Amino acid sequence: MLPIEKQTVQWQEKDTEYQAVWLSQNNYAPPSRIVIVDDTTTADEAYRLANAGASMLWRGDYHNAKQLLQALNRRIERSEQRKVSKRSANQTLPSTPQDLPNLFHQQRQAQSQRARLLSRLLIELDADYKSVLRRAPDVSEACTLAFGKINDKESDEAIVLSFRDLQGALGAAQWRKKGVKIDELGLSIYPHYGVFAPTRHEYVQLLLDAPLPASHNLAYDIGTGTGLLSIILAQRGFKHIIATDINPQALACAQDNFERLALSAITLQQTDLFPTDAPLANLIVCNPPWLPAKASSPLDYAVYDPNSAMLRGVLNGAKQHLAEQGEVWLILSDLAKRLQLRTREALLGWFEKAGLTVKYRLDTTPTHSRSQDSDDPLFAARSREITSLWCLV
Repeated sequence: MLPIEKQTVQWQEKDTEYQAVWLSQNNYAPPSRIVIVDDTTTADEAYRLANAGASMLWRGDYHNAKQLLQALNRRIERSEQRKVSKRSANQTLPSTPQDLPNLFHQQRQAQSQRARLLSRLLIELDADYKSVLRRAPDVSEACTLAFGKINDKESDEAIVLSFRDLQGALGAAQWRKKGVKIDELGLSIYPHYGVFAPTRHEYVQLLLDAPLPASHNLAYDIGTGTGLLSIILAQRGFKHIIATDINPQALACAQDNFERLALSAITLQQTDLFPTDAPLANLIVCNPPWLPAKASSPLDYAVYDPNSAMLRGVLNGAKQHLAEQGEVWLILSDLAKRLQLRTREALLGWFEKAGLTVKYRLDTTPTHSRSQDSDDPLFAARSREITSLWCLV
């Protein structure tokens, strides 16, 4: 469940003051200005309100709210396309590789702005996560799984959250039921809300192909997430695996996946990076966030690693946690290099500074949809991306 610091939001409706518990997956502050909207509100009106900084509390039909959110998204996309066209028209020379960092940051800013605008359509639920809107589905189970119980037994406060966060909770509940199929392993992984789903898993085959270290007694899985890397190591015969993560949601998710597969050789520990009071490891595996950029939401920390802090932390601590003849398997894309966010020389320099050398490297080419999308401004980098398993000793 989402760790929540209880906050409240206030608004006025029909000359009456109301208050409710405020939820935000992106940790947005409670809105200071709320406008009541319903089925008579047009998409253009909603778009103007959102751009003016107003949040909109929906009082109409549930499915009409879904349609309004889609219409808002289309207007935001058109606005973004106009900005891109204007920049292109003002550019006298074609884009060069040197432009990629700026394009990347512009794209990230646009994504962040889009998320903020779309989050301004709000929905109210009762204390048990039930909605009184026409044609509203039962969302209480999905919200309880995502957010936990917000109110205590003595409280019946209503709950307000963005319609988009509600959709996220419903989507996460479906992921949790259906799972993500990992063809290379012949099984499925079941992500929880707030835990990054392994929809890109081209690196799984690299972990299956890598020669095992001489000893298979103990492995660390740093930043386990859904637990996928630990499951691979268990299948490959490691006697004991310690999986760590700082996020309690990830640990609960990993535990769920281990129990589904009846894996008893894996111990979970909530900690930042390396386990405490543990024997030296024969193998340390880590799939850190691949891009050194600021995370704008809790889920972003699975993709963006500000100043490469996690990556460098794993490298700098690896040597003192490795047994004799132990190895580090680092799963890393070279997209940061191709976007000129980090150089290959810097990465190799971090290896050397940490007292690690490259024993071998296995590579694979991603086939995800964005690597095939020629309309993506970052296509030149994404289409050439390589994902590697670096074996360091």
